[in-house]
Amino acid sequence: MAVHLEEPPLCLPAAGCPGPLGGPAAACGMSRLLGGTLERVCKAVLLLCLLHFLVAVILYFDVYAQHLAFFSRFSARGPARALHPAASSSTNFSRPNATAPSSGLPEAPSARPGPTASVLPPCPDSPPGLVGRLLIEFTTPMPLERVQRENPGVLLGGRYAPPDCTPAQTVAVIIPFRHREHHLRYWLHYLHPILRRQRLRYGVYVINQHGEDTFNRAKLLNVGFLEALKEDATYDCFIFSDVDLVPMDDRNLYRCGDQPRHFAIAMDKFGFRLPYAGYFGGVSGLSKAQFLRINGFPNEYWGWGGEDDDIFNRISLTGMKISRPDIRIGRYRMIKHDRDKHNEPNPQRFTKIQNTKLTMKRDGIGSVRYQVLEVSRQPLFTNITVDIGRPPSWPPRG
Repeated sequence: MAVHLEEPPLCLPAAGCPGPLGGPAAACGMSRLLGGTLERVCKAVLLLCLLHFLVAVILYFDVYAQHLAFFSRFSARGPARALHPAASSSTNFSRPNATAPSSGLPEAPSARPGPTASVLPPCPDSPPGLVGRLLIEFTTPMPLERVQRENPGVLLGGRYAPPDCTPAQTVAVIIPFRHREHHLRYWLHYLHPILRRQRLRYGVYVINQHGEDTFNRAKLLNVGFLEALKEDATYDCFIFSDVDLVPMDDRNLYRCGDQPRHFAIAMDKFGFRLPYAGYFGGVSGLSKAQFLRINGFPNEYWGWGGEDDDIFNRISLTGMKISRPDIRIGRYRMIKHDRDKHNEPNPQRFTKIQNTKLTMKRDGIGSVRYQVLEVSRQPLFTNITVDIGRPPSWPPRG
């Protein structure tokens, strides 16, 4: 008698089912489920890639349109080559210390400080023409005639204003000076292009101490503050700079802020480090209100040293704080030189620094006495020669 055995039904794999022919139905269903899920994931990823591509295309054309709008504003101001001075000038702008006009606009009489017929837009907080780190060297001879040729937009007396925008501040740069003509030429060579790239409205004042008596840096700075305001009462920011210090980065903006500013925080002579926390020497900046709040600078520091520490004390005693740039930006090169004659260290400086709280109200901008001997407006700066008197006789030591 024959026995008939029924075989289990075979499961034929559907399309995309990796299971073997005749495998269990459960395995086949799982394979179809995984295949469908993977297909949906792939479609979602493809959709996201397409969306990302569309967003990138939209942003690209938006930025491109902004660039076209920016350059079209200047198309009527001059020939196209004026927008690209590197193409029409012998100056190589790949060099970060290039000194040809860098604003991208023709230097015209519209750069003259003061009101103009047309209203210009405000200058940007972050000037677009900055270079960054600069190559600074003091070996190439630097005649004033060359510096003047490199800065055709700077007016008589060292005045400048950007022709394409209105700066928020008017800056007076004050330099205490005596017998440093060699250093001054290098300072003008580097600083005028930097200040122009920073879109500043500024004037440069060299305060020259007459005679051969002991040098008094802080008193000369007080004189510069007063004399600059006599020439232009709109000055509201004052940068006090030694003539032998040149910034190595044009992103170190010579502006005034909510707090007094110390710019020269990393000099090469100090190994590009701040020598101590209270150091305020070299190059600093205060607004007009901040300067008056501390009663200006002391007048009694004859000779080298101490006045910058006294200024730091004045700022601290009036409840203000020092602001500084990033140490990578606040780097400076100093022109090497021997100490000047009649600028010997002040033997009383340490005693005076300890008594700032007692002396700052009586010794300062309200008590400065001097006589202006000559005001000479040069092509790149205004030279003011003054007689600031002579130091009192110091008592014998011991």
